[in-house]
This record gives sequence, C-alpha cells and structure tokens, in this order.
Amino acid sequence: MITRAIAAALAVAALGAAASLPAQPAGKAAARDWTRAVSATPDGGFRVGNPAAPMKLVEYGSLTCDHCAHFARDGMPKLLAGPVKSGQLSFEFRNFVRDPYDMTAALLARCAGPGDFFALTDALFDAQRDWIARYQAMTPAQSAEMNALTQGQKIDKLAEFGGLYAIAARHGVPAAKAKACVTDEAAFKKLAEMRKIAAERDQLQGTPHFLLNGKPLAVHDWAGLEPLLKTPAG
Repeated sequence: MITRAIAAALAVAALGAAASLPAQPAGKAAARDWTRAVSATPDGGFRVGNPAAPMKLVEYGSLTCDHCAHFARDGMPKLLAGPVKSGQLSFEFRNFVRDPYDMTAALLARCAGPGDFFALTDALFDAQRDWIARYQAMTPAQSAEMNALTQGQKIDKLAEFGGLYAIAARHGVPAAKAKACVTDEAAFKKLAEMRKIAAERDQLQGTPHFLLNGKPLAVHDWAGLEPLLKTPAG
C-alpha cells in the first residue's frame, strides 16, 4: 500500500515534471454545429442552419407528398451532416398544403415550434404511408360525417382518426396544445397565404419545389439537387 507520505511525494514530483514541459499551443476552438440553430422565418417557414450562409435553400413541401418524404429520407441527412452543419447552407421548409389531411399534419408540425418542428416533420414523413392509409380506409359515411363539420372540428377529427395526435405527443406536443393548434383560425389563414405566395411569387408547379438563393430550381429530388449545391448560387 502506498503511504500518504509517498503519495504526496509522487504528487509533488508529478507537478514538477508537468511544470517543466513546454507549453502546448491552445487547441483550435470547436467549430459551431449549425444544425442546432433553428428559427421561424417571416415567410412562415422554419429554418435550420446559419442565417448568413452563402447558400440559402428553401423547400416547399407537402406532408402528403411521397416525393417529399423521399427527399426527407434521402437528402436531408446529407444536407444536415454536410453544408448545414458547417454553416455553408441554411435549409428552410415551408409547408405547401394540398388537402385537408396535409393541413392537419402541417398544423401539428408547426405547433411544435422551432425546437421540435423538424423532428415532428420527419416523424410524419416516416409514418406517412400509415396515416394516409387510415384516411383512405374511411367509409363514405365517415367522410360525410366529417364534411358536415366546421373546418376546425374536421381537422380535429382527422388528427384523431389518422393517429396524428399520438405522433405529435411523442414529439413534445401535448393533447391540449395540439387541439388548440388544429383549430387555430390564424394558423389556417397563414397556411393559405403561404400556398398563394408559393404559386404566384415562387413559381411552384409541384412538390417538392426548391429555391436556391431565391431562384426556383427545375429539380425535384436529391439526385438533381445535390450537384447544384457544390458552389454558391449567385
């Protein structure tokens, strides 16, 4: 067993040895991880990445669009791990609602706020086939019953019927908050306004629709988009 005296002597010797070593240069500061920077934008989207990035990519996407789900699966992980993380590119997702089911999912995703918007959006894309299949299985009587409701009541019923409340709850949106979001008239109007701007100003023809530094792109998938992100667009 090492006695206290010997242990103290060893500690002093170690300190002396450390003091005699040449000073090491200060390590390089860790680069900022820009995937942690998420904010709402004036255009109604949610942006992840460096707001001052030289490349600014916008996607107009629909949560009922299978091609958008493919892009979320194939392109987003590469975007986030590469140019978004490094600060070279910011990515903004703007909802483009196409139908009541899409409206329901979009309202819930946006209800999560900047902190959980992308996680909930990814979860909705991952489960897209399942919840769309539930809607497709509705009977004519169920559809007629829903169509007789007010807009807010209908969205509430659709969220329950499709299992979307459960998905939202797993990503930090409790039931009471979710119900308030899907019946929010201002939120309906905002999504309708975004749809109008997408078609009239941003030349949207279908989803996903991409803008790079404000310019519409004639590509609709990761294979077409990736080569355009090699250098900043003017």
